[in-house]
Amino acid sequence: MAVHDDCKLRFQDLKARRSYRFIVFKIEEQQVVIDKLGDPSDSYDDFMASLPSNECRYAVYDFDFTTDENCQKSKIFFIAWSPDISRVRMKMVYASSKDRFKRELDGIQVELQATDPSEMSLDIVKARAI
Repeated sequence: MAVHDDCKLRFQDLKARRSYRFIVFKIEEQQVVIDKLGDPSDSYDDFMASLPSNECRYAVYDFDFTTDENCQKSKIFFIAWSPDISRVRMKMVYASSKDRFKRELDGIQVELQATDPSEMSLDIVKARAI
């Protein structure tokens, strides 16, 4: 599975410049490409709304939070979105390509796998970040 250069470049922009809140990726013609870019002002709800309900996707999300010691922090999440109602072949392709794609994105701090929106709720993301 090839990874389009733009995926790595945009991820570097998210990580270093904080140019995006999130990036959603899809597999198209045996290659991982960018599906959607989230503005820095976008919310977690905007991110959730950008994931299709019936197709698999990879995503990275730059999560800002405040620690118990009142420190502002940020963690980059890698999310493998694989809804139960997506096609079996699609789920297999995404599952088998995930680790290789994730290795291309240097700087992922937390990984989540979700088959349903409840498995990646904001509460779960907050709990995994701290």
